[in-house]
Amino acid sequence: MSSTLSVAPSTSRSGAPAAPDRRTTAEQQDVTVTDPSLVKRAVKAAALGNAMEWFDFGVYGYLTATLGHVFFPTASSTAQVLSTLGTFAAAFLVRPIGGAFFGPLGDRIGRQKVLAITMIMMAAGTFAIGLIPSYDTIGVWAPVLLIMARMVQGFSTGGEYGGACTFIAEYAPDKRRGFFGSFLEFGTLIGYVAGAGLATALTTLMSSGDLYGWGWRIPFLIAGPIGLVGLYVRMKLEETPAFQKLAEEAEAKQKAQPKPKLREMFVGKGAGSAMMLCIALVLVFNVTDYMLLSYMPTFLSEEMGYDATHGTLILIGVMVLMMCVQIPMGAANDRFGHRKVIGAACAGFVLLSVPAVLLIRAGSTWSIALGLAALGLLLVGFTSSMPSALPALFPTKVRYGSLSVGFNLSVSLFGGTTPLVAAALIAATGNLMIPAYYMMAAAVIGGIAAWRMRESAGKPLPGSAPAV
Repeated sequence: MSSTLSVAPSTSRSGAPAAPDRRTTAEQQDVTVTDPSLVKRAVKAAALGNAMEWFDFGVYGYLTATLGHVFFPTASSTAQVLSTLGTFAAAFLVRPIGGAFFGPLGDRIGRQKVLAITMIMMAAGTFAIGLIPSYDTIGVWAPVLLIMARMVQGFSTGGEYGGACTFIAEYAPDKRRGFFGSFLEFGTLIGYVAGAGLATALTTLMSSGDLYGWGWRIPFLIAGPIGLVGLYVRMKLEETPAFQKLAEEAEAKQKAQPKPKLREMFVGKGAGSAMMLCIALVLVFNVTDYMLLSYMPTFLSEEMGYDATHGTLILIGVMVLMMCVQIPMGAANDRFGHRKVIGAACAGFVLLSVPAVLLIRAGSTWSIALGLAALGLLLVGFTSSMPSALPALFPTKVRYGSLSVGFNLSVSLFGGTTPLVAAALIAATGNLMIPAYYMMAAAVIGGIAAWRMRESAGKPLPGSAPAV
C-alpha cells in the first residue's frame, strides 16, 4: 500500500517559526510513502505489457520476408519487403488516435483501468493475425485483414506505452525513478529477444513449405495466453498514489474527476514547450531503436546478402548485452541525471554511427557484431532514461494524456516509419550508409532537446507530492 504523510513547517530552537525552505511552505506539504513490494508489482505489470507489445514487433520484424511471401506472393522480392514494412508502418498511423483516446481517459478514470483495456486489445489484435488466411486462400482480403489487425494493435498501443511510463513513474520513489523506470525497456528487450529467438527457431527448423503454410502463425497465436496472464496481473494492482490523490481531492470537493482536454496538452503555461521536447526526445529514441532492432535484420539479409539466421543470432546477442547494462544505466540516471545520460548518447550516435555502419558493412561476423554492439550500447542511454524522463515533462492531471499524444505522434511520424523510409531511400539511392545518416540527424535533434529540458532526476513529478 502507499500512504501520504503531512510534513509541518519547521521551527527554530527558540520556538519561533523558521524561514521556509524549498521543501516546505507555510502550508503543510504531503509526502507519498510507497510500499516497496507494491512498487515492484507495478513495475512487473507494466513491463509485462511492454514485453508483449515488442514480442509482436520483434516477430513481425524478423519474419518480414516470410510474411511478404504469405500476404504479397505476386510481388517481387523487394516489393514484398516494402509491402510488409508498409503494413508494419500502417499500425503507427492510428497510434496518435489511440493516444488521444486512451491518454485523457487514463487521466480521468485511472491509469490501471486503461492499461487493462489496452492489454486486452493488444492480445486480441496479435492473436487475430495468426488466424488470417493466406493470400492464396482469400486473395486481396488477406493483406486487408492484416492491415486491420495491425491497426487494432496500433490503436491499443497508443495508450500502452504512455500509460506504462506514467504508472511506473507515479509509483516509484523520486530518488529511484530512473532505476525502476529502466525495467520498462528491460521488458521491451525481453519481448524482442523472445520474438527474435522464436522466429529464428521457426525459420531454421521448419521447411519453407511448413513455414509459409502454418509455422509463421505460431508466434502470433502465443499472444493470446500471454495477454490473459498480463491482464490478470494488471487487474490485481491498485491505482497510482498520484492519481489517488487527485481523485480524493476531487471527491472532497464533491466534483467528478475533470475530463482533461486535448487543448490543455498543447496550450497553457509550459504545455507547448513540454510537448515539443517530448516529441524531439521520442524521435531520437525511436529512430535509433527501430533502426537497430527492427530494420537491421532486413538490412543484413536484403541489402548485404548476409545469412538471415546468423544476422538474427548476432542481434539477439547484442540485445542480451543491452539487457545486462540496462538496469545499471537506469541507476546511473538517478545519480548523474537524465540530461547527461541522454546528451551523451546523442553525442555518441553523432560520432559513432558512421564507423558502426562501416563495421556492419564489412560483412564479417565479428565486424557486424562489433558495429551492432556499439549502436546497442548507445541505445541503452535512451532505453534507460526515457521511461522516467518523459513522464516528468508533464503535470499529474494531464500526464497520461500528454505523454500518450506526444509519444505516439512522434513515433508515428518518425519512429515507426524508420524501417520503411530507410529501405526506400536505399532502394532509390543505392547508398548503404543511409542508416548512419538517419541516426545522426535524429541524434542532433535529440541532443538539442536534452540541452533544453529541465533536469528531473531525483525530484518530485510536476503536480505530485514528493515520493519516498
